[in-house]
Parts: sequence; C-alpha cells; structure tokens
Amino acid sequence: MHLSHAPDAPSADPIGFDDFLKVDIRIGTILNAELYPEARNPAYKLLIDFGPGIGRRKSSAQITENYGVDDLPGRQVAAVVNFPPRQIGKFLSEVLIVGFADGNGAVRLFAPDKPVPDGARLF
Repeated sequence: MHLSHAPDAPSADPIGFDDFLKVDIRIGTILNAELYPEARNPAYKLLIDFGPGIGRRKSSAQITENYGVDDLPGRQVAAVVNFPPRQIGKFLSEVLIVGFADGNGAVRLFAPDKPVPDGARLF
C-alpha cells in the first residue's frame, strides 16, 4: 500500500480503534541536532528526550528544507516510539518523527500548540 502525502489524496483504508492504539506516538524534546552528510537525502541526526518512561532516542529526519540545525534543540516533536529501529546508512534511527507535507512537499513537524510533559502519549 502506498500512502500519498498530497492534500487531495483519499483517506487510507479504515482500521479498527485497537489498531490505532498499537501506534505509540509520544512527545519529546530535541536535545541535539546535527547534519547527517552521509544520508542519501539531506537529513539531520537528532537526539530526543521522551521523559523517564522512554528515555532518550535517536532519529534521522529529512526536515532540512524547513528547519535549520540550530532551530531544533528545545523544540518538542511527536514521534512513533514503538517501531523497530531502522538502519539509515550508518545511523540507527530509533523513532519516527511525524509531520505533514507543506505546499512544496517538504516536512513540517507536528507538535502540540503549548508545551506538554515529555513522554505524553497521543490519544
């Protein structure tokens, strides 16, 4: 199944509420961001704090078009924390940061409009 990021794409196939609950999306605060020059597509390596229950996790994120590396530390982001780690080149990405495509197809991060505790779960 291929999911389109286009705003006019139809919705994905229906799922049950229990399926939704299996996806663990949490809020974390970016502690560190650095360029990932070895990545196939422009990306950053991020270290994110998800609070005491989950701890710190690493992620590779292709968000360079809308965010400078110095703008990211201190920013809260939402991420799927229960996918298996994924090898991205020489880097092991432990969480999948979530976002939306802007009008140009570049990623805009998804985050709460006001700060919430790190580790808070989406419901």
